[in-house]
Amino acid sequence: MRNIGIILAGGSGTRLGAVIPKQFLTLAGKTVLEHSVDTFHKHPMIDELTIVCTNLWIEKVCQLVRERSWTKVKHVIEGGEQRHLSSLNAIDLYRKEPECNLIFHDAARPLVSEDIITDVIRALDKWQAVDAAVPATDTVVVAGQGPKIEAIPDRSSLYCEQTPQGFRKSVIEEAYRLALQDPDFKSTDDCGTVVKYMPHIIVFLVPGSQTNMKLTYSGDLPILETLYNLTVRKK
Repeated sequence: MRNIGIILAGGSGTRLGAVIPKQFLTLAGKTVLEHSVDTFHKHPMIDELTIVCTNLWIEKVCQLVRERSWTKVKHVIEGGEQRHLSSLNAIDLYRKEPECNLIFHDAARPLVSEDIITDVIRALDKWQAVDAAVPATDTVVVAGQGPKIEAIPDRSSLYCEQTPQGFRKSVIEEAYRLALQDPDFKSTDDCGTVVKYMPHIIVFLVPGSQTNMKLTYSGDLPILETLYNLTVRKK
């Protein structure tokens, strides 16, 4: 079973307030995108990579592919205006591919570890959908109008999703086929699409990591820099 990594780099970085998309900001001497792709490219269980980005940055990404000698990167394709549209473009690219594993990762999580990728791939030997996640450490409240607290769920059953998220190609294809028939379809991640539209499919959880954080706000960049110095650079 081939393992194909899909690096989703189509974000605009609006919440970050940056002039350029956040995946092209510099972290420890390399772009955020380079950190994410490097880890996947070096992983011995990843057979092929596709990078999904906005049309304006395709040329820049192709340049990085050449400069970094990312020989596993076979495609650089345009993303959609929303995250799920970027996933769909990648799924469509491999529609005629024999059954394989598609492993989606947000480029804005530059400190993903080889161990997490390994755990996701190994779990796909048994399960058809896999998500990396960490237990919620903050108490989560459900807010109503006002806003006011309406409920406080038991934190012991709450997890924070991360990426990578891995799927049998046939499963994620079918999940999105069903989702697109729903006029009220909304999605923030690929596992959510499977959970909602293919509830008979178990989405298995593997441990993520607190260092596998997502670059979302401007204050996240120095935190990621510190985490990089404490973890990656020491290796």
